[in-house]
Amino acid sequence: MDEERALYIVRAGEAGAIERVLRDYSDKHRATFKFEPTDEDKRKKLCEGIFKVLVKDIPTTCQVSCLEVLRILSRDKKVLVPVTTKENMQILLRLAKLNDSDDSLEKVSEFPVIVESLKCLCNIVFNSQMAQQLSLELNLAAKLCNLLRKCKDRKFISDIKCFDLRLLFLLSLLHTDIRSQLRYELQGLPLLTQILESAFSIKWTDEYESAIDHNGPPLSPQETDCAIEALKALFNVTVDSWKVHKESDSHQFRVMAAVLRHCLLIVGPTEDKTEELHSNAVNLLSNVPVSCLDVLICPLTHEETAQEATTLDELPSDKTAEKETVLKNNMMVYNGMNMEAIHVLLNFMEKRIDKGSSYREGLTPVLSLLTECSRAHRNIRKFLKDQVLPPLRDVTNRPEVGSTVRNKLVRLMTHVDLGVKQIAAEFLFVLCKERVDSLLKYTGYGNAAGLLAARGLLAGGRGDNWYSEDEDTDTEEYKNAKPKEELLKPMGLKPDGTITPLEEALNQYSVIEETSSDTD
Repeated sequence: MDEERALYIVRAGEAGAIERVLRDYSDKHRATFKFEPTDEDKRKKLCEGIFKVLVKDIPTTCQVSCLEVLRILSRDKKVLVPVTTKENMQILLRLAKLNDSDDSLEKVSEFPVIVESLKCLCNIVFNSQMAQQLSLELNLAAKLCNLLRKCKDRKFISDIKCFDLRLLFLLSLLHTDIRSQLRYELQGLPLLTQILESAFSIKWTDEYESAIDHNGPPLSPQETDCAIEALKALFNVTVDSWKVHKESDSHQFRVMAAVLRHCLLIVGPTEDKTEELHSNAVNLLSNVPVSCLDVLICPLTHEETAQEATTLDELPSDKTAEKETVLKNNMMVYNGMNMEAIHVLLNFMEKRIDKGSSYREGLTPVLSLLTECSRAHRNIRKFLKDQVLPPLRDVTNRPEVGSTVRNKLVRLMTHVDLGVKQIAAEFLFVLCKERVDSLLKYTGYGNAAGLLAARGLLAGGRGDNWYSEDEDTDTEEYKNAKPKEELLKPMGLKPDGTITPLEEALNQYSVIEETSSDTD
């Protein structure tokens, strides 16, 4: 009934009546995502009628009402089949300022039309394969990048940027060919990185260092949403970027990694938004070549040094309580390096462990990132070992028992998900410099058996990677307990069926055999 009335007015009415009836329809169906199959034909005709209205010279408010209803109707894939034509796509591109003209974004009154047109395009491209093909034909990715450049240094147009970026993300997700075009032809890496810089209002203090105001306000909801969309689009652009081939590539990735470091050190308007922001930053950092991740840590500035920040390694190993105080009340410093971003990643990892679900999607990216950082960068590995595997004092409880980060990671080493337990074990193994004896000290043989069997290291030894030699970190408690530890012994069955050390079992069988021979 709603569609019939709206269709009648759209076909025969004037702009004011069309605007009123479509506004009523939009208000009623704003939260509608499932539609009655019986009214499918009416919705198709209503879409066609709206496109015919949009080509006319109508007021901006009427254009917005038309686009709002079109956005709602475009949630239905079946409705889009007859209306997704090149002509209709071009109508939306023109309204979204995605045509080839050099028009600047000066008329604020047009902004709602641009935003609603972009929303419609997002739905249509996502739900229609025909629209996806037309996007390639119309070179939509290039048009979106052009609009982003117009938005780059403008304030109060965050909604336009947000939906432009969302559409760019969808295109690069649905068409792998567009990723290459974005990366090289359209210079998407520096463009999207600049969008992030703008969203975070970054002020550079050095080539790869930004000023962090820990007492500053959180990001606004609009800035946060814009940044999240940019991070997702950048992920697609850089998804195959493990190897850096040119110095210019290395510089671009280092700038991006520095922006992501800044991202980790700021917060969004809510705790959930902060986690979503940091989660997307973690995913993107996983695409950065590991050689460029050195910018996640940086030397102390002159001002920070003047404040006489206490470093963790300046404290004696038995000052655990004092170390904890330093972590809470001063900046995170290790060997003269600012480790705040790494500490944020570590806390993010622990929160994901504590959630207790969706480990494959939520936990493995950050664990993989920390593992690769630790393998490639000595200071990061040493800092993480200090935090995750501090000098062992509790030698009475099993390694998996307790609430420390070490206990939680050791429990993951026997998780039912093969990928989860492999990356948890790998992370701890790298922190132990791939030394079997060190890993066993912190995890126990049973928990480590899976990794050691896969590496062919059940008999001991170390992995293939080289690590620098560190000082001995064995505590007095561990040194005293070590001689009392039970060694693994091969076992066998005695003639009566009970288990005993293999040597003793063989001896008993030998005695029985000799006795049987004497009897014969």
